[in-house]
Amino acid sequence: MRSGAKVAVVGGVFVLVAGGLGYGVYEVVLGGSESGGLGNTSESSEVKTGPPGKEEIEETAKDFLEAWASGDASAAALLTNNESVAEPLLAGYADGAHVTKAVITPGAAVGTKVPYTVKATVSYDGKTKPWSYSSELTVVRGLTTGKALVDWQPAVIHPQLTEGASLKTGESSSAAIEAVDHNGKVLDKETYPSLGPILDTLREKYGDKAGGSPGIETWIDPADEQLPDTTLLTLAKGRPGRLQTTLDAGAQAAAEKAVTQFSGASVVAVKPSTGSIRAVANNPATGFNAAMQGKQAPGSTLKIMTAAMLLEKGLVTAGGATECPKKATWQGRTFHNLKNFELPASSSFTTSFARSCNTAFIKLIDDTKDDAALAKEARDVFGIGLNWQTGVVSYDGSVPEETGGEAAAQYIGQGTVQMNALNIASITATARTGTFHQPVIVPQSLDDRQLATASRSLSQNVTGQLNDMMRATASWGTGKAAMASVGGDKGAKTGSAEVDGQGTSNSWFTGFSNDLAAAAVVQSGGHGGDAAGPVVAAVLRAGS
Repeated sequence: MRSGAKVAVVGGVFVLVAGGLGYGVYEVVLGGSESGGLGNTSESSEVKTGPPGKEEIEETAKDFLEAWASGDASAAALLTNNESVAEPLLAGYADGAHVTKAVITPGAAVGTKVPYTVKATVSYDGKTKPWSYSSELTVVRGLTTGKALVDWQPAVIHPQLTEGASLKTGESSSAAIEAVDHNGKVLDKETYPSLGPILDTLREKYGDKAGGSPGIETWIDPADEQLPDTTLLTLAKGRPGRLQTTLDAGAQAAAEKAVTQFSGASVVAVKPSTGSIRAVANNPATGFNAAMQGKQAPGSTLKIMTAAMLLEKGLVTAGGATECPKKATWQGRTFHNLKNFELPASSSFTTSFARSCNTAFIKLIDDTKDDAALAKEARDVFGIGLNWQTGVVSYDGSVPEETGGEAAAQYIGQGTVQMNALNIASITATARTGTFHQPVIVPQSLDDRQLATASRSLSQNVTGQLNDMMRATASWGTGKAAMASVGGDKGAKTGSAEVDGQGTSNSWFTGFSNDLAAAAVVQSGGHGGDAAGPVVAAVLRAGS
C-alpha cells in the first residue's frame, strides 16, 4: 500500500484508512472471507486452467477493488489481464477525475461477474460533491499465468467509459447551454433522454456562442476528438447560454414515448416547408444516435424517390396502367412481391405504389436507359449525399451508382442503398413540397454554415402525383391501419428491409400530415405498418 495506508480486517469488512493519498473509506463484503492482501498468489507452481472458481472470483474482485479504492493503481492493474492499459485509467481516477474518497460495495457474484456500487466524492478547486454509480467486473483465467484476473475493460471504472476515453474533472471545456425548442420551451436530458447526445454536441459546438460561462464538472473525454464530452457530474454550475433549436417539445415528447414500444427503434420528424427538425428519438436513448447517423437499407420507403424519377422521365403516371406480376427478373436477378402477390394488368401505378409492388418498379428499369438514373435523382433532387450541415453529426444517405441486378435492387430500397430515419423523413419532406430543404436542428443564422442545396426541384405536376400516391397509401394502401388515427392532409409509404443473417426484416415507415413529415425504423420489426407505422403516427399526431 502507498503512503503508509493501513488495512484492518473486521468480520469480512475491509476498512481502509488512507494516509498521504487523502482517500477515504473502502468497504467490501464478500461472503465473510477474511483473507487479506493483494496479489492472488497460488500455493502451487502449477499453472491452473479452466474457468476460475467461486473463491478465486471473490478474492480477485476483493483484492482489485481494495487496491483501486486505496488509490494504488499499480497494484490494481497487476490484478487485471491488461496491466499497461489499466494502470493509467486507474491512476486517473484520483489524478484526472479528482476522486478524493471512494466507498465500493460489491454485490453477490453472478457466475464470473461481480457487480458493485461506487459512492465517491469528487473535489476540485474548493468544490466538492458526492458521485454515485454502479458497474461490474468479470474475472477470467490469465492465459499465461493461470491466475484469476479482472478482465480489463474501461467500463470497470465507469459503465459509460469506452476504449481510449478518460475521466476528467475541472472547468468545463465549453459553457453550459439552456437549449429551447422553437417556441422557447426548455429541452433537457431528463425529460427528453434521446436528446442527451445531441445536447452534448450542441453544447460543445455552440456553447461559447450562446453567451454562457463554464462550470466545474466531471466528464468523459472521448478518444475521438470529433465526439462531444459526456458530463457525468456537475460540481458547480456555469451560467447557461440560451440556445434556440428547431425542435418541438410536443413532437419530441411523443417521439420519446413512441420509440419505447420497440427495442432498436428510431424516428425523426421534419418540417417540409423549411427543413426544420422537429423531433429525434432512439431506443436505446443514450449513446449512438441511430436516427441521424445510422446506415441501413430502407426498403420500400425509397420507392418515393424511385417513383419521382419514373414520373419525371415520363415512364409512368399516377393513374396509368402498370404491370405488377408475382416476380420480375433483371440481368439474372429475380425479385418477388411480398407473399408473391400480383395485381391485374389494368391496375394503376398508384395501386402498385400503395400496395408496395416490387415488380412494378423492377420492370421499368430497362426503360430508363440509365443504370445511374436513381443515383442522380437522389443527389440532384433529394439532396442525398450532399454533406448536410444539420448542426450536429449526421449521415446524409447514399445511393451509389450501380449496374445490373444491384441497380435494380436499389429501386426498391435494397442493395447498396444506405439511409437512416432522418434521410427518409427528408425524402418525404422533399416529395411533399417538391423542393429539398436541408434538415437543420439549429438555425443557420447561428453560425452562417453552408447548407446543402439540390440542383433542381420537382415540377408541380410530379409533386402533385407523388402526394396523391402517398395519400392513397395512407387511406387504403399498406399504410391505412397505421395512419387511421392521423388527421389533416396525410400520406404514407411502408417498407420492409431484408438484412443478411437476420430472421425478421427491419420495419420502415414514413408519412406526412400537413406540414410535418416523419420516418421511423424498428430493427427486426417486420412489416413497415406493424412496428414503425405506429411510431410515425404518434409523432404526426403530436405535431400536426
